[in-house]
Amino acid sequence: MKLIILDRDGVINFDSDQFIKSPQEWLPIPGSLEAIARLNQAGYRVVVASNQSGVGRGLFDMSTLNAIHAKMHKLVAQAGGRIDAVFFCPHAADSKCNCRKPKPGLFQEIAARVHRDLRGVPAIGDSLRDLQAALAVGARPMLVKTGKGVRTLAGGQMPEGIPVFENLSEAVQAILAEPA
Repeated sequence: MKLIILDRDGVINFDSDQFIKSPQEWLPIPGSLEAIARLNQAGYRVVVASNQSGVGRGLFDMSTLNAIHAKMHKLVAQAGGRIDAVFFCPHAADSKCNCRKPKPGLFQEIAARVHRDLRGVPAIGDSLRDLQAALAVGARPMLVKTGKGVRTLAGGQMPEGIPVFENLSEAVQAILAEPA
């Protein structure tokens, strides 16, 4: 089974420093939904791993998060794609959980649910913590410049050898061009 892990905010949809707090605020980055459809057509299962501390901070509740994800699933489907599962950490940044990236808990949960070792699995994110969580489980991190990506590059803490792409569409193009 071919698998890919995507961060949500800043990779699939536009991010906001004020959080994405409603379905109306969830707006796809141009080309991202079609990129997911191309992954599906190439046989990839697409899963999302996302920190959603807005729940823990009381900025929105679980029903709102579910409505945001319902919109995401609907728009991906309209583009001819599918997201197989969404894994998220609802805890605030100061919590001691193991699921908030950069900790590897979300990735470990994905591995357990899909019964697969994540070594070498592409994991696309826009922040250092996305890359660190992927590295912790042996996945293959990739950075996109959308969302916090440019800021992440400028921060000077990028692990060596991480490929950088303009956006999800460009990253998917590179993955699909790799020899099987």
